[in-house]
Amino acid sequence: MSKLQSDVVKEAISQIIADSLEKKRKFTETIELQIGLKNYDPQKDKRFSGSVKLQHIPRPKMKVCMLGDAQHVEEAEKIGLDYMDVESLKKMNKNKKLVKKLAKKYHAFLASEAIIKQIPRLLGPGLNKAGKH
Repeated sequence: MSKLQSDVVKEAISQIIADSLEKKRKFTETIELQIGLKNYDPQKDKRFSGSVKLQHIPRPKMKVCMLGDAQHVEEAEKIGLDYMDVESLKKMNKNKKLVKKLAKKYHAFLASEAIIKQIPRLLGPGLNKAGKH
């Protein structure tokens, strides 16, 4: 079984960073690392466990909207999360333009379990079409 030395990985990453500084891009460049484990069954073998705290936030400007019942709307209000209750969803009245505008405004939506089945009835297929399901 071959092992991956951390010096090799660090050197490769510093080389990538050096190359990216030569030609500036007009977007945020990222580095992706995939590791494949051979002869390892995660169901049976529990050798690896834990979490890694990233030093950079993956999506710092990510906007999330809470579609919730009264209790969840109250919690969202406490933590400063944008929210919409059933009444404000009903006001949209399946207006395609308004639903599309709502989908564009946020990266993701959280929904209360009680409301999640009502969303297609309240908003129509707009969120699904925008890929926000």
